[in-house]
Amino acid sequence: MTKRAQVGDWVQIHRVVLPAGARAPQVPADTQSAPLEMWVKGILLAGGELGQPARIRTAAGRELEGRLVAVRPPPGHDFGEPVPQLAAIGAEVRAWLERGGEGS
Repeated sequence: MTKRAQVGDWVQIHRVVLPAGARAPQVPADTQSAPLEMWVKGILLAGGELGQPARIRTAAGRELEGRLVAVRPPPGHDFGEPVPQLAAIGAEVRAWLERGGEGS
């Protein structure tokens, strides 16, 4: 991972939105004891050193500021474990469509 980012790089920032104890009173105690954090990826507009303040533009066009934590971060999501019951659905739907959507 690169330690210095250039304006225009895909980066990730982090910011504490609410410190621990500052959440709404109806929030459970275990949640209340943790800060509300924001982790966002976008295009770097200003800044560039890891650990330092940076400003980004998200894919939705929002401009946000936070501490630069990653340069060119990989996607960090997946769709979880395969569900065996869903494995055959694609073939079943294709067959159903070939029949004109009739029958079960």
